[in-house]
Amino acid sequence: MSRSQQLNRPGPPSGPPGDDSNCTILHVDMDAFYASVELIARPELRGTPVIVGGGNRGVVLSATYEARRYGVHSAMPMTRARRMCPQATVVTPTHGLYSQVSAGVMEIFRSITPLVEPLSLDEAFLDVAGAVRRLGRPAEIGALIRDRVADEQGITCSVGVATTKFVAKLASTRCKPDGMLVVPEHQVVAFLHPLPVAALWGVGEKTEQELVRLGLHLVGDIANTPLRTLIRALGQATGAHLHALSWGRDERSVVPHEPDKSIGAEETFASDVDDPQVVRRELLRLCERTAARLRAGGMAGRTVSIKVRFADFTTITRARTLREATDVAQDLYATARGLYDALGLDRARIRLVGVRVEGLTDADTAPRQLVLGDREHGRREAEQAADRAVQRFGTGVVRPASLVREDSGRPQDPSG
Repeated sequence: MSRSQQLNRPGPPSGPPGDDSNCTILHVDMDAFYASVELIARPELRGTPVIVGGGNRGVVLSATYEARRYGVHSAMPMTRARRMCPQATVVTPTHGLYSQVSAGVMEIFRSITPLVEPLSLDEAFLDVAGAVRRLGRPAEIGALIRDRVADEQGITCSVGVATTKFVAKLASTRCKPDGMLVVPEHQVVAFLHPLPVAALWGVGEKTEQELVRLGLHLVGDIANTPLRTLIRALGQATGAHLHALSWGRDERSVVPHEPDKSIGAEETFASDVDDPQVVRRELLRLCERTAARLRAGGMAGRTVSIKVRFADFTTITRARTLREATDVAQDLYATARGLYDALGLDRARIRLVGVRVEGLTDADTAPRQLVLGDREHGRREAEQAADRAVQRFGTGVVRPASLVREDSGRPQDPSG
C-alpha cells in the first residue's frame, strides 16, 4: 500500500526524480504539521477541512489543505477563519503532542545523517553527502525519509533536493503536499528565473515594492540587472545578496542543531480577565504545558519568566532565576505565581499571559542538590508518569485537580 493510501490522501503525481548528482542538500518539511498530528487520533476527519486553533480571539495554528482552499492560513485570526470556512472542524491544539512527534521526526533525520539543521518543529535541512555510499543517491534518500516519516509517525512530508539550501527549500514548497522535487544542478537557473521576486530569501513586503518599482517582477529580472544597479537601489548587502540568489548561488552549509534557547507557552483569553484566580489557573495550565515540552525535549531550565498583556496591549515581563534547573511544572508554577502576585495587579484587565523557561540544559546531566531525608521518588517522577499516561490515553487524562472544573463552573484557586 502506498504512502498516500496509508494516510487516505492523494499526493501529487510522481515522476522521474531527475539528475540528482551533487544534490546533497535536502529540505524536509512536514505537510500541515499541527493539523496532520491532530488527525492521527481523528482519522475520520481526513479529507475534510480542519482548523487547529482556539477561541474567538486566538489565531490559526494550522489548517488542512482542504481548509486552505478557502483561504485559511496560519496566523489568521480565528474569527476570520471561521467566516471563510464555516464548515471546518475546529480542533483545540494539543501542544505537548507536537513536540513528541517532532522529536520522532528529527530522530529519523539523524539516523540518516548527523548534519541536521532544524528550522522549527516541522522542518529541517539535511546534508546527506556522507550518506550516499550507505543509502543511495540523494533522491533515494529523500524517498526513504518520506516513507519512514509516514510509516513511523503517521504524517506526510515534502522533500526538496538540490545543491543549495535556498533552492532545496523552494523545491519542497513547490511539491507540497506529500511530494519530492529534485532540482538538478544544471537546471537551477531555469527553475529560479520564472519565479516571482518574493520567492527570494530576504525579500519582504518593502523590498518587493522597491523591486517592482524598478520594473523587476521575476527572479530572472533581478539576475539580468547589473549588480551595481541593484546595489545603488537596494544597498550593498541586499543588492549583492539578491543578485547571488537569483543565479542560485548560496554558500551556506547545513549547521547541525543548536539547542533551543527557551521553551514556553502563552494564551490569549477569550475576553479580558480581571479575576486573579482565573489568571493563576491559566498560569498553572501554561506551566504544565511548558514542563511537558521540556521533558519531551530532554531539557531543564533555570530562568522562569512570565508575560502579562493588558487590555490596552501594554505588555510587561518579569523573570526569576532558580538555584537549580528544573522540568517540573510544580516548580515552574510556584515561581510564575510568585512573579505574578508580586505585580500587585488587583483587578487589572488582562488580555494574555505567558510562561517561558530559559537557561536550558540537558535534563539528565543538570546538577541536582541532594536533600537529606528526601524521598526517592518525588514530583518529577509523578509528572513523568503522567507523561506516559498522556502518550497512551491522550491529553487531559492526568492533570492537577485545580484544572478540573467543578460542575458549577466556579473558578478554583490553583493553590488549593
